[in-house]
Amino acid sequence: MTKELSPILIRADLGETYEDRKMIAEAALEAGYTDIVIRKEDAALTRLARYNAILADGEFLYLNGEKLGTIADITDSEGMEKAYKITTPYAVVNPADWRVIPLENLISRFQKTETKLYACVATPAEAKLARETMEVGCDGIAVVVSSPAELAAFGKADSDAMPEAELTEAVVSAITPLSLGDRVCIDTCSLLAQGEGMLVGSSSACLFLICSESFDSEYVNSRPFRVNAGAVHSYILCPDGTTHYLSEVKAGTPLLSRLPDGTLRSVDTGRVKIERRPMILVEAEANGKKHSVVVQNAETIRLGTPSGAVSVADLAVGDTVLVRLESGGRHFGHAMAETILEK
Repeated sequence: MTKELSPILIRADLGETYEDRKMIAEAALEAGYTDIVIRKEDAALTRLARYNAILADGEFLYLNGEKLGTIADITDSEGMEKAYKITTPYAVVNPADWRVIPLENLISRFQKTETKLYACVATPAEAKLARETMEVGCDGIAVVVSSPAELAAFGKADSDAMPEAELTEAVVSAITPLSLGDRVCIDTCSLLAQGEGMLVGSSSACLFLICSESFDSEYVNSRPFRVNAGAVHSYILCPDGTTHYLSEVKAGTPLLSRLPDGTLRSVDTGRVKIERRPMILVEAEANGKKHSVVVQNAETIRLGTPSGAVSVADLAVGDTVLVRLESGGRHFGHAMAETILEK
């Protein structure tokens, strides 16, 4: 089975000297990137840390001995035609002259194939263009830089890769205690701020902001790494814009987290606890439609509201909560433009 790569590759194979290439690889690791392209002869760099060291050998990319991708340097129409014929799992295209039309052609050609298209980019502006061209954009980007400072600029622009997570207000219409159910408690590898949380819902059309347990109560101390997310059937939003069922989340799964100021970031799952607990159904209306989320019936579970995180124990009909609305449906976690009715 072909390894699934993250949406961002770092090309540490292009520096003139070994020290130049090592410097980029080290900076990429320090910035948290895990998919790094290195030269075959630079295999010593694999000892810097544990990461996906993708070996560049001529025009091909290898991972763990498997041919993973093809690099296509595009300087003219002949190079474009050669790129069109790539059938490896990944195509990493490196345009000599950044223009929109060639990129549109490549995206359209690969959109209905099994090959994932990655565009080499040298600036955050090029990365943004690669992600937005023809609305769907490339499947990923391969970052080409010559210094750690240039790589740091991509770190600041990394939120551009995040999905839209604009929140709107929904009015609570019903709160109904349920019987026992299986709920998913997510412990992350990060410390979460008060009011920071994840987007969870019974339907992908409406995801509620479920806040972290970063508050002390008279019964338990705060657990600022934890989001008690909800019932196993629920959707949760990921940093690449896809969703998982909560039942699918496991150690190592990256999840999208939203800070109170609206900043988005990716946090890794360190541990998941699925336990039987009393549950509660919260229903809310937005834009004339009713939506819901099922969470544990406990005072430590808080939903995001315009005035801050509010415990489900204190939530009342008529209160306002914050939600992310989306049209269409989901197919294996990917957004689809389809008519769907979920109740």
